[in-house]
Amino acid sequence: MNSIDRPALLIGCAAGFSGDRTDAAGPVVDTLIARLQNGPAAQRAFLIFETLAERTLALAQLRRRADPEAGYEPLLDAMLRPVLARCLAHGIRIVSNFGAANPRAAARHIGRMARELGAAAPHIAVVEGDDLSAPAQLALLRKQLGAEMDNIRVVSANAYIGAEPIAAALDAGAQIVVCGRVADPSLTVGPAMSHFGWRSDDWERLGRATMAGHLLECGAQVCGGYFADPGYKEVPGLEAVGFPIAEIDADGCCTIGKADGTGGLVTEATVKEQLLYEVHDPAAYLTPDVVADISDAEVHGLGADRVAVSGVRGHARPTHYKVNVCHEGGWLAEGEISYAGPRAEARARLAADVLKKRLVDLALRVDLIGAVSVLGDDAGRTLAATPDAGLRDIRLRVAATHEDRAQAERLAREVMALYTCGPAGGGGVRTALTPRLNTISCLLPREAVPVSFARIDEETPA
Repeated sequence: MNSIDRPALLIGCAAGFSGDRTDAAGPVVDTLIARLQNGPAAQRAFLIFETLAERTLALAQLRRRADPEAGYEPLLDAMLRPVLARCLAHGIRIVSNFGAANPRAAARHIGRMARELGAAAPHIAVVEGDDLSAPAQLALLRKQLGAEMDNIRVVSANAYIGAEPIAAALDAGAQIVVCGRVADPSLTVGPAMSHFGWRSDDWERLGRATMAGHLLECGAQVCGGYFADPGYKEVPGLEAVGFPIAEIDADGCCTIGKADGTGGLVTEATVKEQLLYEVHDPAAYLTPDVVADISDAEVHGLGADRVAVSGVRGHARPTHYKVNVCHEGGWLAEGEISYAGPRAEARARLAADVLKKRLVDLALRVDLIGAVSVLGDDAGRTLAATPDAGLRDIRLRVAATHEDRAQAERLAREVMALYTCGPAGGGGVRTALTPRLNTISCLLPREAVPVSFARIDEETPA
């Protein structure tokens, strides 16, 4: 069948980040199955999970250091097990970056999961090449970053690779493709390239599919989740907000909807917000697959939680991959204590002043939760003394970072001491000490980052 004659591709997204709701996939898969059963014989459907962020990947690498069989999405079982057998039985292929720092271990785990569910052994592929933490690759990064690489302890180094190896794996028969750090929209572009047979330089179609992937990648966000603002932007049934499903045609144009029978809504407004989300330049949204251009994009509501997007353009992809290097950044110490009743804010400010004087060698971040926190900066410039505004419930949070764990721990002890060292009436102390991760970025030529896929179902024990 010519690609132009192929029916629209269905792609549902069941996660927008690591830690997302684990019951999202069920309604998405139910809807995909219903549409496959009522659609043309050649229609295909995919389920994607987007579960990576920069810090997520670094934390996964730390887990892998502690256990060679760990380092993939910790909620993999909870997300995938309830729908895996049904996906395999109905021909719904699965593509995700829940491989994180250990795609092969994730793939082996999925193979075991399928056997435990009594499903036929799936064909599983892993996408490789994004992990640049080997010594030779770190040496290449050192050439790019220079002195920034001096005196740091690297935790993870990953390139944002694209859709080509995903498409190649699907073309080779993979039912499940497990990735590490691929660009979020590439989880959608790869299936579209495979289904429609697009070339890797078909910039217009790739640009449109990239923005379809961009609309899907944050999960329920496009279905009203991040949109909701009571009294201004009402969203019904937010407790059961749906997750999105895109219909992508042979030209890459898409219609966005959501899983049947779920809460939330898909409107022109929700789609416009997500279309612009995290886009620095609407005329040049850079991805490893294409430079997408939404400067002339149009959004049209079709009714019944369906919105069409058209007018997206595409330009030649960048010549370099973006690379993030995460490294150890010392320790983050936090302490909290509550003050309530008359003059609560004044007592909280006095407590903060005590801590600043006793920890004069630490740069403290002070937040008065209930008075000012989100809008305060690290220098405390919004925390100048003000007349007590009559606030009767304040949570004081103080934080500091330090390379030396012992120095960071001093903050926790000083906050605890406020119980009896004053001011009056403090309670509910909570402290935490967390390893801190920092990030530096650079660009590497594409030819310096070879990418590939490998079928690993043969490696999964029967």
